[in-house]
Amino acid sequence: MNIKQNAETKITEFKNLLLKQGFKCSKIEEKQYNFEITTVKRDVKNKLLVYFGKKGIKNVIQGAPSSREYAELNNIISGNFSFSFETEKELNYKEYIGTDETGKGDYFGPLVIAGMYVNEENSEFLFQLGVKDSKELADYQIDKIAQQIIAKYPLNYSIVSLIPEKYNELYAPFKNLNKLLDWGHSKVIENIYHKFKSPTVIVDQFSKTPLKISGEQEYSQVDFIQVPRAEKYIGVAAASILARNEMNKWFYSMQEKGYSVLRGASAEVENNAKNIYVKNGKYSLSKLVKLHFKTTKKIFED
Repeated sequence: MNIKQNAETKITEFKNLLLKQGFKCSKIEEKQYNFEITTVKRDVKNKLLVYFGKKGIKNVIQGAPSSREYAELNNIISGNFSFSFETEKELNYKEYIGTDETGKGDYFGPLVIAGMYVNEENSEFLFQLGVKDSKELADYQIDKIAQQIIAKYPLNYSIVSLIPEKYNELYAPFKNLNKLLDWGHSKVIENIYHKFKSPTVIVDQFSKTPLKISGEQEYSQVDFIQVPRAEKYIGVAAASILARNEMNKWFYSMQEKGYSVLRGASAEVENNAKNIYVKNGKYSLSKLVKLHFKTTKKIFED
């Protein structure tokens, strides 16, 4: 098979993938040095060209690089797109509540659960802001984007922040992190749902057990979706940013008070906690950390 035939095979494969992801595609046209198709999604046109020549095959997109459709098209041809059932199904969600949490693996700091209601209008705004999984963003980016979301859509989100003191108080009766997370996600969903009767809720999966709230009569018509890595949904990604921003604010405030608190649960974090315990005592430490972590037992034993 020569380079030209490879190029034709490649653009045919791209066209099939694009059709599966909701794009409309023109017939493949053969030009002097390339094959090309015109794609349309949400009335936005882009052109995909596959060149063939002495240097091999080259893929080129012609369109508006800042558009959501251009980004989706680029992700597909670069192989960075997930073709899971959930991703395909996402394209049909006109509105939903997305929830996510942060802090469950950090010894210091709160457990924060956040939720965001999105529809066609504000999902485009979030996309233009550069919303994506908070783990892919620096703290200054997270804080800036979160402030813009809060200013633009003050009613669309809910945040439950369990500072260490409150976290330790609630963990005692639950004695199980997943049960505590279930309570937090359910609370956030309830807060938002009472304002926006969303037909769908998407939760970043933390347990294989269905959310307790999903069994309540009031939510019997709601489609609850719990999937791993749900940050691929822009509403869940927005929730992850809001949660992380809330956590950042706690760390900033502790540093202002003179506490040298670190994130994570490493040996460095353990030594950090030991120093606080030696200097300020058990009571002060208990207001900064999640006491059920094994780190606490190690510190007290030492």
